[in-house]
Amino acid sequence: MSILVLNSGSSSLKFAIFPEGQEDASVEGIAEQLNSDAAQVVIKRDGKKSETALSGADHKQALQFILEQLPETPRAVGHRIVHGGEHFTEPALVTSKVIDEIRATVPLAPLHNPGSLLGIETMVELYPELPQVTVFDTAFHQTLPEFAYRYALPEKCYRDYSVRRYGFHGTSHSYVSKAAAAELGFDLENSRVLVAHLGNGASTCAVLNGKSVDTSMGLTPLEGLVMGTRSGDVDPSLHQYLATAAGMSLEEINNMLNKESGLLGLSQGASNDMRTLRGLASEGNQPAALAIEIFCYRLAKSLAALCVATGGLDYLIFTGGIGENDPAIRERVTEKLAFLGLEIDADANANHGENNHGIITTADSPATALTICTKEEFMIAQLTAQTISK
Repeated sequence: MSILVLNSGSSSLKFAIFPEGQEDASVEGIAEQLNSDAAQVVIKRDGKKSETALSGADHKQALQFILEQLPETPRAVGHRIVHGGEHFTEPALVTSKVIDEIRATVPLAPLHNPGSLLGIETMVELYPELPQVTVFDTAFHQTLPEFAYRYALPEKCYRDYSVRRYGFHGTSHSYVSKAAAAELGFDLENSRVLVAHLGNGASTCAVLNGKSVDTSMGLTPLEGLVMGTRSGDVDPSLHQYLATAAGMSLEEINNMLNKESGLLGLSQGASNDMRTLRGLASEGNQPAALAIEIFCYRLAKSLAALCVATGGLDYLIFTGGIGENDPAIRERVTEKLAFLGLEIDADANANHGENNHGIITTADSPATALTICTKEEFMIAQLTAQTISK
């Protein structure tokens, strides 16, 4: 029996099938550029990749095609939902009430939740008999204390409009902190852990005794670190200033902050990919070098600040595409955090800690840094199986 994991966007649909008890997907892929002539489905199976054109296909047609390619009908479906607001502190079986509550959070995540709803409603229409579970990126952070999640705004902003810090990447932060404890044999419920999830989207999280107590993202995934195309933290008066000085609309400013900023903006449009920027920087490209330096500085500053929430540091986990695969970024960040007791082992870091449970610090380093491969889709499959078994 297998679990189908879906991550539905406005014009794309990522999917993966996890046989029961297996951490690796047996089939995975993506339907992309949906509702256009360029729509296609890419499927990876047994180390081979196939591409099928589905010109003009919508989500329903793409899902029908995908399900026809699977070796069996899945036991259940797990949906990744970016924003659950304050409604959801754990995974939930899909019901009409749950769908309505997700729809109520659309104003908080207008770029993500409409696509998720489309995926849920399409699967319910196609396979109404299949149990379906929603897994929320925000749920892990619902343990933040009020003094950590509230903004210094009038009470009515929180009471009437749900303006607060929610945090994201919760499935990843939860998975890697548990995986690190299992790999190294420490007691997660008596530990001080920081997690740096670094990819095109990036966030940090303070995990104290197994619970999220603070995180870098806020009301939306725009707050916090420098990311691929997102600015991260900026002065809240920026919108007013650019509207007055540059005549930009609210929509134009939001588009710039989400899609034209971050590494891409700092590198003067060169790239939002850290690998490309590191290559350019090695050739003397100054904007690329500056983008990398700002990325590392802001990341180190965020991690240091989160130690206020944990009261110190036992373990620092690097995960995500950059966190798992870029020794130079890890070295630069840990060097900035040497005062926290992190002593990098250059050789271990160069091979991603492969010979010692992912550990990239020296044996006598007071705090331990390590790399853990995040498996968000597997975590969703696991949570889905646990939820339907209840």
